Amino acid sequence: MPARLIKRFNQTALALLEHIGLGIIAIATVVAAAGEVRVMWDAGAVTLPDLLLMFLYLEVLAMVSVYYRQGKLPIRFPLYIGMIALARYLIIDMKNISELRMLVVAGAILILAFAVLAVRYGHIKLPYPEDANQE
Repeated sequence: MPARLIKRFNQTALALLEHIGLGIIAIATVVAAAGEVRVMWDAGAVTLPDLLLMFLYLEVLAMVSVYYRQGKLPIRFPLYIGMIALARYLIIDMKNISELRMLVVAGAILILAFAVLAVRYGHIKLPYPEDANQE
């Protein structure tokens, strides 16, 4: 009996910490996005790196939203975030990085794209039992 109470308490405490952490991530992302909008407003221009950064913020918010709705995190979201971050890095530092580094970063983006395809293929062709029951 006490073991069950301890287990339930731990699960509740961890779920609470998880929700607090997700809330902090969502609030911090909104604050960062608002700061970026202010930078764009002050500059009077919107650049491609600015747009990619806004997409990063949107992907993080989408990740938090999906986690709240489904209770689990699809691995694709961090892969998308990684691809956008690498593309932003390429665009911002294109003049300052060597051709080899540019190819390596482009190769990393390609690997992440293939990983997304593999995850999607696996999810469709080899669904988890609980996912198959929902369809």
